[in-house]
Amino acid sequence: MPINHYLFLSLALFSIGVAGVLARRNALIVFMCIELMLNAVNLLLVAFSRMHNAAAVALDPASTVGAEAQILVFFIMVVAAAEVTVGLAIIVMMYRNIHSVDINFLNRLKH
Repeated sequence: MPINHYLFLSLALFSIGVAGVLARRNALIVFMCIELMLNAVNLLLVAFSRMHNAAAVALDPASTVGAEAQILVFFIMVVAAAEVTVGLAIIVMMYRNIHSVDINFLNRLKH
């Protein structure tokens, strides 16, 4: 599959995530949209990694060029998993305190 397909899919996923973050007020949906943007970036990193690996293997069959990006994606996924646990804990505590997950109510927590 050509790299263009991955580029368009990643761009579409990232755009949906940005639109969701900007348009929604529900903390859970905003949180899911942020995760969608992270996954779009991961998809793009893996696609470019595979493209560079295929080009390097064509020149040298023992080459491991391109594996660095896949390792980076693994670490991004580990950090995203930790972010999910902390983020969901914050959202649950916010719901317990103010009985809503609306982002506009977070302004009340300043005072």
